[in-house]
Amino acid sequence: MRVLMLSKACVVGIYQPKLEAIARRGIDLKVLAPPSWKDERGEQILERAHTAGYQLQSIPIRFNGSFHLHHYPTLGREMSAFQPQIVHIDEEPYNLATWQALYQARRIGAKALFFTWQNIKRTYPPPFSWGESWVYRKADYALAGTDDAADVLRAKGYTGPVSTIPQFGADEALFQPAPSRPDRPFTIGYIGRIVPAKGVDLLLRALAALDSDWRLRLVGGGPALGEMRTLAGALGIADRVTVVGQLPSTEVPAQYREIDVLVLPSLTGDNWKEQFGRVLVEAMASGVAVIGSDSGAIPGVIGAAGLIVPEGDVPALTRAIRDVKERAAVRADLAERGRERFLSTFTNDSIARETVAVYRGLMERGPSSARAG
Repeated sequence: MRVLMLSKACVVGIYQPKLEAIARRGIDLKVLAPPSWKDERGEQILERAHTAGYQLQSIPIRFNGSFHLHHYPTLGREMSAFQPQIVHIDEEPYNLATWQALYQARRIGAKALFFTWQNIKRTYPPPFSWGESWVYRKADYALAGTDDAADVLRAKGYTGPVSTIPQFGADEALFQPAPSRPDRPFTIGYIGRIVPAKGVDLLLRALAALDSDWRLRLVGGGPALGEMRTLAGALGIADRVTVVGQLPSTEVPAQYREIDVLVLPSLTGDNWKEQFGRVLVEAMASGVAVIGSDSGAIPGVIGAAGLIVPEGDVPALTRAIRDVKERAAVRADLAERGRERFLSTFTNDSIARETVAVYRGLMERGPSSARAG
């Protein structure tokens, strides 16, 4: 079975083991990714970290960094040359790249599926609303990152088949529990984008109320980083905060070996709530206790393997961190439950298995009745 995947997310090296796992299941897989992707953290250059068994090809991109308008001028030519049976569009249905890929898939008679994280019902102005509705009518299948995202698809009018499968998991060989480090102070970690929606300011305020010795490790970049440095100074905790900054994805697994608990204090806004929180999965895989707010998908990802606090509640966050810090048995139990949850639900291998099952089901359904236009 020949599958062509279009994915700007796959510029990130530690996302690529899923692609190897798909290929191991007998799929002739070709992945098209841009040479880089730009966002508020800067420019992520395509990493070729895990490329065994499939083709990872760079493809020119226009409007790099524009979530809604980016597209690929040579995509039609690449599809015609590869002649896939299935086109996996790893993009939201309201993006120009999705419309382009779906049209080109229909042109060569391939089946097509798309992916969505959208867990808030939002209405877009034309032409995005028109394109989104067209994708709903013409796509053969939809993948939703969470059940909430699948519910939004239905509420917005999609009537085709859908499966809930996370976009990426984590690789058990890359993310593993590390020996304890009694020689260092208790270390709290935040890994991800430094933007207001992620609630890093709340974490700093919660830690300012935490007595005894501790350290905070901030890994990531974003427009709010300078503001967080200033806030740490104003709270009198700057000497306890280490800012690692943005790293190549292949260096991220080692960061989990430097922390005792990962905290993700995301905040729900008018147009966004936490869509998944992949760092929670990586932390659980690494045997690190996790604490998250109750924003969006976080409680569903953590399950019973971590602590959940009300979003925006700084005293509750302080109490949760103190509980994990001062009670070694609690910390060890959360670490063990997290690792078990990861192995049962969030490995790249399990996500690949579910994804390939969708591919095979599509092929068994016979030719697509949808056509471009």
